[in-house]
Amino acid sequence: MNISHENIDDVNAVITVDLGPEDYTPQVDKAIKEQAKKAKLPGFRPGMVPVSHIRRTYGKAILFDEINRVVSDKINEYIGEQKLEILGQPLPKEDDKNDYNWDFNDQFSFQYEIGLAPQFAIPFTEKSTFTEYEIKADEETLASRIKNLRRSYGKMTNPDVSEDGDVLYGELQQVDAKGEAVAGGIVNTASVRTDLVDDKKIKKQLIGLKKDDEVVVDIKKAFKADSDIARVLGITEEEVAGLDPATVKLTVKNVNRLEEADLNEALYDKLFGEGTVKTEEAFREKVREEVEGMLEQNATQKLQNDLYTTGMDAVDAAFPEEFLKRWLKATNANIKADELEEGFPDFLRNLKWTIIENRIITKNSLEVKYEEVLALAKERIEAQIKLYGQGQEVNEQQLSQYAVQLLGDKEQANRLFDEVKAKKVFDYLKGLVKLEKKEIAYDKFLELK
Repeated sequence: MNISHENIDDVNAVITVDLGPEDYTPQVDKAIKEQAKKAKLPGFRPGMVPVSHIRRTYGKAILFDEINRVVSDKINEYIGEQKLEILGQPLPKEDDKNDYNWDFNDQFSFQYEIGLAPQFAIPFTEKSTFTEYEIKADEETLASRIKNLRRSYGKMTNPDVSEDGDVLYGELQQVDAKGEAVAGGIVNTASVRTDLVDDKKIKKQLIGLKKDDEVVVDIKKAFKADSDIARVLGITEEEVAGLDPATVKLTVKNVNRLEEADLNEALYDKLFGEGTVKTEEAFREKVREEVEGMLEQNATQKLQNDLYTTGMDAVDAAFPEEFLKRWLKATNANIKADELEEGFPDFLRNLKWTIIENRIITKNSLEVKYEEVLALAKERIEAQIKLYGQGQEVNEQQLSQYAVQLLGDKEQANRLFDEVKAKKVFDYLKGLVKLEKKEIAYDKFLELK
């Protein structure tokens, strides 16, 4: 057997595999004998079918399968030996039209196209400089968080007159320009949150209302989001687009108000544990720490995005695009031509970053261990149980069992593996590049690109 490859250009090559009977006959003979032992054919006792009969009846099919297996194994072995960094998988050369007898004596010559990863230097060094932000909670963000906490532990009341922020519970009826009910129109009873109303004039109409008061509003002006309109009218978001007329009459049945909890030790104990916080000043500082802790994730994501953007912009590389499109078609039989073209730019971007990550992993001998992937799986499962488990508790052994089951799903396992790999690369880059720390208010952080 002879195997070699020829570069067509920097990112395309052709592998040629030449093999004769001596290269495949032993494997074919072995496969035929095994088939004879397993065959159950009329006129023969199980396991007693003559090898010659199997060769005559199924020989060419077995020959075809074994040659494909031999060629595939040898190509993969050759790629590893030659340290070829290929993209996708080898594909039979389209113009390879050799005609064979398949009579167990053929000299075969197969050609396969391969796509090669473009060569480029890792775009990060010790001289690369990035900003690592330390986000400080501005007063507006802090006030919003405190308000939400107070509302979470507040109590519902039913005032006589509505104010901004109240919830109006009532009947909504579709009406025409004269305020008359539309025949066969929408009638629905729902809660209208005034804090979600975008139009200032309509919001003003909803303030000062009492039980049994009526008001006519343009529901499409009141809410920007189709989902909000669909919810209050009891229709689908698709039906919102064809809503005509969009005027509705709201008849108030009740005014609901969530009174915020008082800032006192009772609230502080519920939030942080008994005796931990005793003053409003200490409460505000504790909330600030909590908010800024959550904002650390925003800062981390910003640094990750900056590293990604810089790395991608620094690498100007050509890819074997035609080969990759053919490979994608071969491995995704149902993909349409327009879908392939539309998604191909994103595919190339993801591929470029994957190559950058893999080269960082390889060059620096970083390793993704099974234990790390398992730990991440357990972490995700535990979070899901806390969120949806309704108080369910699991021990370490159960958690490990669930995690192993999750990793039995190849797609889930690959996703978690990629997450661990991405974190390893990120942690490595944080230690490699120069990071300049900078404090920034949250409102200013939001203005950054």
